[in-house]
Amino acid sequence: MREIVLSSAEKRMHKRNLIVAGSFGLGIIIVFILSMNTGFIRLTPMELIHTILGNGTAQQELILFDFRLPRIVLSILVGTGLAISGSIMQAISRNGLADPGILGVNSGAGLAVLLFVVYFPVAANAPVYLLPVLAWVGSALTAAIVFLLAYRRNTGISSTRLLLSGIAVTAGISSVTIVLSLRISKEKFMFIQTWLAGSIWGKDWQFVLALLPFIAILLPYVFYKARTLNILNLGDSMATGLGAFVSREQILLLAAAVGLAGSCVAVSGSIGFVGLIAPHLARRLVGSRHQAMLPVTALVGGLLIITADTIARWAFMPSEIPTGIVVAVIGSPYFLFLLVRSKA
Repeated sequence: MREIVLSSAEKRMHKRNLIVAGSFGLGIIIVFILSMNTGFIRLTPMELIHTILGNGTAQQELILFDFRLPRIVLSILVGTGLAISGSIMQAISRNGLADPGILGVNSGAGLAVLLFVVYFPVAANAPVYLLPVLAWVGSALTAAIVFLLAYRRNTGISSTRLLLSGIAVTAGISSVTIVLSLRISKEKFMFIQTWLAGSIWGKDWQFVLALLPFIAILLPYVFYKARTLNILNLGDSMATGLGAFVSREQILLLAAAVGLAGSCVAVSGSIGFVGLIAPHLARRLVGSRHQAMLPVTALVGGLLIITADTIARWAFMPSEIPTGIVVAVIGSPYFLFLLVRSKA
């Protein structure tokens, strides 16, 4: 009888998780459709349908296929990558406040992007595909510094030290970024300022293709390691007792988190709080088991960024504000709320 009750409870939980995931997936589809018609030049629903079917005018096809669709797809990929990266960092550090932006990963990737912009033409095809790699190197070095500063041999990684180390390193990198920004041309300076605020600046398909390999390779790997993330959440001693190679798994998963965050930041600018909000919301809705939490986290992140980017393009038409500002309006109060509740 006990087994039947447990099985029934598991089925109800599985059904609930599917409903939650389906709801966020439906939300992405709805915003996707709305976003295709959001911009200075509006396309009616019939014009959208005709254009998708190949019967639109040259101008309509240019607007939809060359400008809006790449940006929409990029928004979903960026939101997914940043959200999963934050989920990994929270599991590894056992710190609910861990986030790629807070821990300095975004700043490290941003410094690499700044150096790229200074020394290479942004429109050149080859450097565009190298951009996520350069951002990954910058974010990896930053993450290594932050975790080394927070690590102690006897106590491991302290949540408080991790947070403070991330804030300190971020402040230092931001200072270097400002100094370098003063040495570039006016046009590149304006681009860097927009990028630092968080903007989906890679607006054509080559940026989507530059980011896609990182998402396509690292996301399945992280989903495959969901059980390992559950074990790491229990603490180093418990994880070792259960047979996990803690140090190796932490390094591999941290490399995946840094790869996702760095490559996303390379094409989206320094968008913060996604890796903080999405895992927390998913955890509240489907629980802390990563097998269920990770897919919902990815959907929440994708929905958050595509919605924020749509609002950024719509709120002050014909001008637009950086997507990161919209996300910060949502994320800053939530971060302060979590900080107050934290016992670290």
